[in-house]
Amino acid sequence: QVHLVESGGGSVQSGGSLTLSCKASGTIFNIHNMGWYRQPPGNQRELVAVQISDGTIHYSNDVKGRFTMSRDSAKNTMYLQMNSLKPEDTAIYYCAADWGVYCYSDFASGYDMDYWGKGTLVTVSS
Repeated sequence: QVHLVESGGGSVQSGGSLTLSCKASGTIFNIHNMGWYRQPPGNQRELVAVQISDGTIHYSNDVKGRFTMSRDSAKNTMYLQMNSLKPEDTAIYYCAADWGVYCYSDFASGYDMDYWGKGTLVTVSS
């Protein structure tokens, strides 16, 4: 079982930055896939960034160049550095994890990871 807890959400003005953290506990050693998703108000959940089993990190086109995902295995923590934030980045941000072996396209096309945090709210004002 994997337990994930997000933190670092808050309110920021357009153009600002935030760093989200996702602390993992449980049986997580060498878990293959970890990612960040978000759900804007009134919209469906969408993939933001994911690290897949080969170690590569992939970003959605909406955040590419502005967001950076990283993992600190020693701390069992994953991060999402968000720069140049826009009002359309307003959403509940979730971290997720999965043991399987997948390609980026699997997650981009909607495959749901096995483990999820409860989310942290990010609000970007104009």
